[in-house]
Amino acid sequence: MPNDRIDLTNQFLVAMPGMVDETFAGSVVYMCEHTEKGALGLVINKPIDIKLKNLFDKVDLSLEREDLASTPVFYGGPVQTERGFVLHERLGEEGGHYSSTLAIPGGLEMTTSRDVLEALSSGAGPKKILVTLGYSGWSAGQLEDEISRNGWLNINASVDDCADIIFDTPIDERYDKALRLLGIDPRMLSQEAGHA
Repeated sequence: MPNDRIDLTNQFLVAMPGMVDETFAGSVVYMCEHTEKGALGLVINKPIDIKLKNLFDKVDLSLEREDLASTPVFYGGPVQTERGFVLHERLGEEGGHYSSTLAIPGGLEMTTSRDVLEALSSGAGPKKILVTLGYSGWSAGQLEDEISRNGWLNINASVDDCADIIFDTPIDERYDKALRLLGIDPRMLSQEAGHA
């Protein structure tokens, strides 16, 4: 039997207007990993009421980067909400490699180890970051099932488009901007079938 599974790594998932799960309604998820065993992504447009400075204080680190101090921490998803995930630009061969970094094929990097926070604390580390508490996870076949039931729209984007939406686009514009990568006007999406 041929393997016709679509790999959604380094793509956006955009929750369709009819998404019944309140956790994900209105979400844009950047997919960090998608294999036959399941999928992992981070919600990039749902800030929580914690700023990076407060998060660093909680883990006993100072934050020397004034440009990051008031940046919000995001709700990455409902799994392991006590754990931090740092989505950042690819550091390349010359960059600092951290003890637990996932290099997303064709995309960005996601680090879960404390050493990235220590680097940021000292004023070093990646220039552009998005920090979440928790992640979005799907077991084998679960995400494909949700997509087939029109829960999600997947958007294949270049690494530059992904970085622009994640790091440079105002939070409240990320959903619409992701949809526009497909040429879709968000106002044209209906949550009810059979209506124009």
